[in-house]
Amino acid sequence: MKAMILAAGRGDRMRPLTDRTPKPLLAVRGKPLIEWHLEALARGGIREVVINTAWLEERIVSALGDGERFGLAIRYSLEGRDHGGALETAGGIAKALPLLVEHADDPFWLVSGDIFAPGFVFDGQVAQRFARSAAHAHLWLVPNPAFHAKGDFGLASDGYGLADSPGPDGQRWTYANLALCRAALVAGVTPGAKAALGPLLFDQMREHRISAEVYRGEWENVGTPAQLDALNASN
Repeated sequence: MKAMILAAGRGDRMRPLTDRTPKPLLAVRGKPLIEWHLEALARGGIREVVINTAWLEERIVSALGDGERFGLAIRYSLEGRDHGGALETAGGIAKALPLLVEHADDPFWLVSGDIFAPGFVFDGQVAQRFARSAAHAHLWLVPNPAFHAKGDFGLASDGYGLADSPGPDGQRWTYANLALCRAALVAGVTPGAKAALGPLLFDQMREHRISAEVYRGEWENVGTPAQLDALNASN
């Protein structure tokens, strides 16, 4: 099973840090954000990773290379070179699919390059369980951070996401930008077109196609310089 790391965004809220450094290369606790993911993927037995790029993409390619030092083979989906800029999340996945899957039903891991979840395990048994399911994606959800207090999704008692209501516990949760996916998730997206992922997740939850679980380990969406400073100070 392969994995995709989303690393194409401009990171406007991180300016001026991201004026010269791609957001996934900003250091947390002495290591670029994206390297935390690469090392965790390698520990989980993943050997092939696709990284999509756009903003300052040559910096990412130069910093990570072919992935050999991580025990990985890295390939790049160059949205900046091919399309002049980022294609958003669903558009980025659709473009990268030829590098990610050989068959339409093949599952793959998906993680955003700008989140910090040092304890997350890319568990092969969980991946195989997802592969046997009919779901288009399996999401990890986290307790709502202060900047996103209303959350994104409810979680039903059968383990499927709820787009329009909280779960039986009365809670909504925030999507952690960690997932297992299939190509069917972005089946309606034309490769090379810009498309957001959120609307697809909501629509397919309504079709009972998106399962989910809560992750309670350390997790941060590193969105601003202040958040980055606080995270580094907490080491």
